[in-house]
Amino acid sequence: MNRNDITEKIITAKVSKGISWESVAKKVGQSKEWTTALCLGQMTATPEQAKVLGKIFGLSAEEQKWLQVVPYKGSLPTAVPTDPLIYRWYEIVNVYGTTIKELIHEEFGDGIMSAIDFSMDIVRQPDPKGDRVNVVLSGKFLPYKQY
Repeated sequence: MNRNDITEKIITAKVSKGISWESVAKKVGQSKEWTTALCLGQMTATPEQAKVLGKIFGLSAEEQKWLQVVPYKGSLPTAVPTDPLIYRWYEIVNVYGTTIKELIHEEFGDGIMSAIDFSMDIVRQPDPKGDRVNVVLSGKFLPYKQY
């Protein structure tokens, strides 16, 4: 058994029971974005969170322990993603990455946006021409230090 086995079991239970990530997040007590990342193997659960997920997805005590192991982060199977939705994010970074970098440096200075001290919010934005995906990424600015 490994963390990937638990992720597959969670996805199988989610589909068979018709569970939404938002409903899972409410029971876990975290955002739907963070909770989904946890369930997909990219975050580490507390013992309490693992127990809640165990009840929702029918996980054994041993399987719940796997949710508490620090994961190997990064879940894409290939260097260039082949899934169309994920590929569009790759395309966004390829096209706008230098612009994002330039504007962050101009506003904040030499540093990075943290993916650790980070939050994300994904919501549907109704639009008469077709609903839009509104994604807000918020990361703490970490300046490079001089030494």
